[in-house]
Amino acid sequence: MNLNTYRYFNEVAETRSIRRAADRLHVAPSAISRQIAILEQSLGTLLLERTNTGIQLTSAGLVLERFTRHMFRDMERVQESIRNLKGLRLGEVKIWVIEGLILDFLPRTIADFNEQFPAIKFSVYSESSDRIAEALSRDEADIGIVYNPRGRPGIEIVAQYSEPVMCMVNPTHDFAGRESLSLAEICSQQIALPITSFGLRQLFDQAITRQKLNPDVLVSTNNLELTKAMAITGKTIAIAPAMAARKELSDGRLRAIPIQEGEFVDATSAVCVHRDRQLSYAANEFLKRLVKTFQAATKASTRLT
Repeated sequence: MNLNTYRYFNEVAETRSIRRAADRLHVAPSAISRQIAILEQSLGTLLLERTNTGIQLTSAGLVLERFTRHMFRDMERVQESIRNLKGLRLGEVKIWVIEGLILDFLPRTIADFNEQFPAIKFSVYSESSDRIAEALSRDEADIGIVYNPRGRPGIEIVAQYSEPVMCMVNPTHDFAGRESLSLAEICSQQIALPITSFGLRQLFDQAITRQKLNPDVLVSTNNLELTKAMAITGKTIAIAPAMAARKELSDGRLRAIPIQEGEFVDATSAVCVHRDRQLSYAANEFLKRLVKTFQAATKASTRLT
C-alpha cells in the first residue's frame, strides 16, 4: 500500500467529498475512488458510506481517519525539522483563537515574529473555546487561545492573562454613568451574547444559574462583533473584556462598566497546546513569543474603561 492511497483517503475524510478531495490533490475522482476501493479490500472492511447528504465515515473509517490525520501532521513536522537542519527557517503555524483576541495583540505578535522569521507562514482561525479545544485534541491546531479555560483532557495551559469582563453599553444608556453593575441589573436589560460554545457565554450562564436569574437575551450569536454592534445601537447591552472592545472604547462608541461578581473580575484568557504532542520548530518559536506577550500584558494590566 503506497502513501498516496492513505493521502487520498485522508483528503476524502477531511472534505467528505471525493470530488473536492480530487480538486485539492489535482487528480481525477476516479483515481481516488479506485485507491480507496483497494484500501477497503486490503483492510477487509468498508471505510466510506455514501448518503444523500454526502460521504460519511464508517466506524473503521473513523479509526483510520484519526491515524492518517496524525500521520500526515507528523510528516509535516519531520519535513520542517529536516529543512531547519539545512538552515532554512520555513514552516507554518496553525493558531485557533477566540474572536476577542484576533483583532488585538495577535496581529502585532505575528508582525513582530515575521521580522525575525520572514519565511514562516500562519493559518489563523477564529472559533469558540470549545471548538478550539477540539482542534487541539484533533491535531488541527498547533496553538489555541481560549477564554475561561477549564480542565480538558490532554490540554496544557502554558500562559494566562486575566482581565475583567465588563458590561458594554452605549454612552447614552442609563447604565453609562454607573461605577459598577450587579448581574441582576444586567439581566434586567435586553442583552446580546455569544452562543453557548463560547467561554464568555459559559462564564455568564454559570453565574446566572447560581443566582437563579433569567436574562432577556435578544441576540445570541457566534460573532462577538455583532454583540458589540448591538450594544452600540443602544438597543441592548453586551459583555466582553475591555481588550475585545479596545477600538470601540477608544473612539467613544461604547463604555465599559465593571461587573461586581467575582468570577467576572477574575476572567482569564489562556494559551494552550496539546500536552502529548511535540510542536514544530516554527510553532514552538512562536509559542515562546506568545507567552512573553501574555506575560507582558499581565504585568502591564492595562485596562480601558
